[in-house]
Amino acid sequence: MATDNDIVEVAVIGGGHAGIEAAVAAARMGCKVALITADAAAIGRMSCNPAIGGTAKGHLVHEIDALGGVMGELADATGIQFRLLNRSKGAAVWSSRCQSDSAAYARAAAALVAAEPRLSLVEGDVVGFEPTSAPDKVGVLRLADGRTLACRRLVVATGTFLNGVLHTGSQASPGGRAGERAVTGLSASFTALGIATGRLKTGTPPRLRRDTVAVEELERQPGDDHPLPFSHRTDRMAFPVLPQIECYITHTNGDTHAALAKGFDQSPMFTGRIRGAGPRYCPSIEDKVVRFPDRDRHQLFLEPEGLASDLIYVNGFSSSLPAPVQKAALRTVPGLATAEIVRYGYAVEYDYFPAHQLQPTLESKRLPGLFFAGQVNGTSGYEEAAAQGLLAGINAAAGLLGRDQLVLGRDEAYIGVLLDDLVAKPSDEPYRIFTSRAEHRLALRQDNAARRLTHHGVRVGLVEERRGREVAAEQEAIEQLFSQLEGTRVAPQQVNAWLSRRGAAPLRAPESLAALARRPEVGLEALSDARWLPAPASAALHRSGPDLRSAGAIELKYAGYIAREREAVARTRRLDAMRIPAELDFGRITALSQEAREKLTLLRPSTLGQASRISGVSAADVSILMVWLRGRR
Repeated sequence: MATDNDIVEVAVIGGGHAGIEAAVAAARMGCKVALITADAAAIGRMSCNPAIGGTAKGHLVHEIDALGGVMGELADATGIQFRLLNRSKGAAVWSSRCQSDSAAYARAAAALVAAEPRLSLVEGDVVGFEPTSAPDKVGVLRLADGRTLACRRLVVATGTFLNGVLHTGSQASPGGRAGERAVTGLSASFTALGIATGRLKTGTPPRLRRDTVAVEELERQPGDDHPLPFSHRTDRMAFPVLPQIECYITHTNGDTHAALAKGFDQSPMFTGRIRGAGPRYCPSIEDKVVRFPDRDRHQLFLEPEGLASDLIYVNGFSSSLPAPVQKAALRTVPGLATAEIVRYGYAVEYDYFPAHQLQPTLESKRLPGLFFAGQVNGTSGYEEAAAQGLLAGINAAAGLLGRDQLVLGRDEAYIGVLLDDLVAKPSDEPYRIFTSRAEHRLALRQDNAARRLTHHGVRVGLVEERRGREVAAEQEAIEQLFSQLEGTRVAPQQVNAWLSRRGAAPLRAPESLAALARRPEVGLEALSDARWLPAPASAALHRSGPDLRSAGAIELKYAGYIAREREAVARTRRLDAMRIPAELDFGRITALSQEAREKLTLLRPSTLGQASRISGVSAADVSILMVWLRGRR
């Protein structure tokens, strides 16, 4: 364990999902790392829903894994139900999700941290930070017990703990989550540096005693028969690792909404006691009732917290209403009439630092060497936090090791979309990733995350070169298969009888195998079994194997759209290649609109591409700025 006045290369404050990724990444890259947490037993704790992944969030987990992060590996080892969401839609929005054994996840995360030889765990409350002008360190951390810790780089991943306040009805008490104390004093250290802060709010629903829920009255929700893991490190032959369970679905009703309404005059949200904005896309149940008065019911998911746990998480019923109101409302929900409430829902309000104050690397614009990651940047969700933690850890270590830092573009990864949105499109409410936020989502599928990003993981030193060669070989095999399918044409007399048996329209002229494979009645897998297939094409298909054929089928289906996306990406990259000087005074460029000058001055974009994505900066403003920048060359 680190001791008084030790100097570590990277210090990470916070043992949540962001802190774990940051600390492990920096350690595995070769740095001496200290992970500082108030409670060592709380590392990796799932403070909200016991699940990993979901729509677009599953993409993030696959990308984290491709870059060498650990969330996917932990999820695979502790998942008790795996599902692929959005199967009825296109492959671009297929998203993996797993229900986790929350206690097992925390144990696995703690064991992983303990096993890292360059990573020390420091237990204590950080109450202050003092920057230093010394070239070899960013500053010194002060702990509540008087210890100090100097660091060359600092990653702040404090989640909801900075000046956190827990709300249930009229009751409010300091805390970062139930049973854990808030972090006080640290926010003031950063505001003293000129870093702006704000307040946000998030919430959590009640937990129920599992054996008091009438599951026979509920709709059962099983997992997939043949689940797929998140991580390439997971042994598919031994997957899933843990026994699999069912979740359940129920709904609120008019009686529920009436019971909730009786407590609105005591709601800390509606009475103004909570000032921080809550998440738009994961609102509390009372917020749903008020915002959607025409809805006569809202869906609830009942999710077991673990194999050995007696708790059920009521997903969709987040609330900060008084406990008696929550109890009365839950009694009206089918299946919950006799359910015992073990812990009532509550809201937590906390400090955050708007992310427009950061570089795309997550390094502070105010103080080089200082990084922020996770909910402290204004995001919600474990996956968003882990993605930021990984990038912050990579870039903190890269700066020390003299390596190039990692910045992912919006066309490369959902992580790139997330970071660009945070830095260039500030929001006054918790940010959540969605597939709709990614303009290049046809190319950013979770099935190709490894092929998109593994080379970055290899470059930064988190992925073995052997794995890099494997992924490169997969990409080459797919490209060779494409070439063979596009270059092989078949005549109507060769295939029409076979097409007729499959209910497909006959050919009127020779057509490529690629065009045939795109037909919904055909597909690549069926084509691989066709006896009339020319020998070279047949050999290429069978060499590729079922996994690559599946990937190839998706690539074939979207090939035309992806080609058009590449043209759009090329235009965007030209804008992103135009750097904006950090010292540029936008106020001097009077041809810009007043709103553009204000937004550009506040957000300080580093590239013209970033500037073009800022709300309030018009296409005309971008053109003016482009002319101005070219004139400086």
